[in-house]
Amino acid sequence: MFIDFTRKERGFVSYGDNNQGKILGMGVVGNPSTTTIKDVMLVDGLKHNLLSISQFCDNGFTITFNTQCCIIQHNDDKNVMFKGLRVDTVYVLELDDVSSSGAKCLIAKNEDSWLWHRHLSHVHFDLLNKIESKDLVDGLPKIKFENDKLCDACQKENQTRVSFKPKNIVSTSKPLEIHHLDLFGPSRTRSLGGNYYGFVIVDDFFRFTWTLFLSSKVIPLNPLPNFPM
Repeated sequence: MFIDFTRKERGFVSYGDNNQGKILGMGVVGNPSTTTIKDVMLVDGLKHNLLSISQFCDNGFTITFNTQCCIIQHNDDKNVMFKGLRVDTVYVLELDDVSSSGAKCLIAKNEDSWLWHRHLSHVHFDLLNKIESKDLVDGLPKIKFENDKLCDACQKENQTRVSFKPKNIVSTSKPLEIHHLDLFGPSRTRSLGGNYYGFVIVDDFFRFTWTLFLSSKVIPLNPLPNFPM
């Protein structure tokens, strides 16, 4: 959950049963496009994410509790920073979910670029400026939409896995033990049978390859023909 973390041992934290947990480091949690909480410690063995009410109060926040939720406001401007919902006997904050801060949406200004970015399904800011200049959306304010922060939702959506390193040895001991599959399409050129999709199957042991052409991205129940032995 950390968006910034520094690993450094900083002593221990004492629990209510007099046990202690080792502090492994300190960092920042929250949503970088909205609100963050600083000086959050990572404690070895602690299985729950806990926030200290007293430390919130010491840092200029007011916390209000009722039977359904708790609201955390800043003392200076009374803005709602977080809203936690009560679950059984505890109050839960969803730090990475903007919609969890329901009261914040009520006080947000319509000129907030990031608010419109989220309302319009995380559209790119260049496209937002084009929509505003051509009056394509009713109610969109006449402002310049600037991408001055990092949207954590867009960052997670655009993350890609690093390619695996190639292997020079065969890790399987018999055919049909491991298959490598790839489904692609639609391609620009049709196959001889008039299909636009392809399904490639490679046997890891023999490196035998099947290529099936499909009319849609629906894989048949029995895609493999008889395996050559």
